[in-house]
Amino acid sequence: MIRALGGATIFAPVGRATLGLGVTQIIGWGTTFLMPSVLGHAIGNDLGMASELVFGGITVMYVVSALFSPSIGRLMDRTGSRLVMAVGSLVYALSLAVLAFCQGPAVYLLAWAGIGLASTLALNNPASIALAQVAGPRARQAIAVLAIIGGFASTVFWPLGGALAVLAGWRGTVLIYAAIHALICAPIHFFTLPKSPPAVPQAAATPASGGGLPAEERPHAFLLLNITLSFGAFVFTGFILHVIDILRGLGHSPASALFLASLIGPSQVGIRVIELAFGHRYSFMASAVMGSAMLPLGLGLMLIDGSNSAIALACILAYGVSNGLKAVQRATLPLALFGRGQFGAYMGRLALPQGVLSAAAPTVLAAILDRLGAQGALWVTFAFGTISLAAMILLARRSRAIR
Repeated sequence: MIRALGGATIFAPVGRATLGLGVTQIIGWGTTFLMPSVLGHAIGNDLGMASELVFGGITVMYVVSALFSPSIGRLMDRTGSRLVMAVGSLVYALSLAVLAFCQGPAVYLLAWAGIGLASTLALNNPASIALAQVAGPRARQAIAVLAIIGGFASTVFWPLGGALAVLAGWRGTVLIYAAIHALICAPIHFFTLPKSPPAVPQAAATPASGGGLPAEERPHAFLLLNITLSFGAFVFTGFILHVIDILRGLGHSPASALFLASLIGPSQVGIRVIELAFGHRYSFMASAVMGSAMLPLGLGLMLIDGSNSAIALACILAYGVSNGLKAVQRATLPLALFGRGQFGAYMGRLALPQGVLSAAAPTVLAAILDRLGAQGALWVTFAFGTISLAAMILLARRSRAIR
């Protein structure tokens, strides 16, 4: 897999950075976004908080991350990724330590605000920016490999978190997570990433050149990209957190719903492997349109007869394929459309609306599930997925030159 990076080996800078960031992304997602799925009930019982408030920590994380993303993206363009991401790991450690010792909702949510700030510095977007700086022309391949590795976060941390909770309780588990960020993630970021950003020729640093679309096309392309990624992010964030309840609401047994939901991870990783191996053989924009189309297609099938196990399976696989492709394209599309010169700034601006809609998704879909049931949640996600697809089709038509 590492050799797919244009012949780079694990010992070359690109290979080291990709593997190192893959480890830190597994840890980053596993100890934050995925953590309440395992520890949420214990946290709520101990602190006397409803599950909505427990999972509200994720909403706070997304909101804070979205607010800081534009400025952090510009900062990484200027200073590089090493110090920013290493500091992010230390902020993670501090915030998780505060969470481990909290005694009520105020400090609990404050800790999640710190986690949101750390995510702006060391999770997802910063990792993609770092790889774009390190890998240069091989950035698309490197980001695809990173997405494959990061797809194992739930595979690693759901069982690990469950086992640690039995041995150390939820507070001890969160403290162990804090130590992992300080002792593993911070050194990886500091020693595998370059001290400063690569030199970009002056011409490439301007919007008018440096790869991607012509300057006059970029504002329209940016708007369409913003729409397709943001509306998609609402579905991807909200659906995965509520998919088991949706499946149960459609008549599937708890065991069947859990089994079907567990197939999302393998389908995400599988399509990322295919994209890495064969992506150079077909148009990049064609892959983006296909990924966007799979989302409303799967949700539409589930609306027709979601109680049917075969149809539910098709929907789950379609969702996984769409999410798997979009995880790569959230970083590689801006890189292809706008070039490397201001990549961090573009990623930061794109992260703001994505973060806001991602923050709203868990609460909004929970309320819809309570009031309108699984069908209501499916109609909302189907509508958002269709808007995302329409924007992607328009973007592809304006960007035919992007291969």
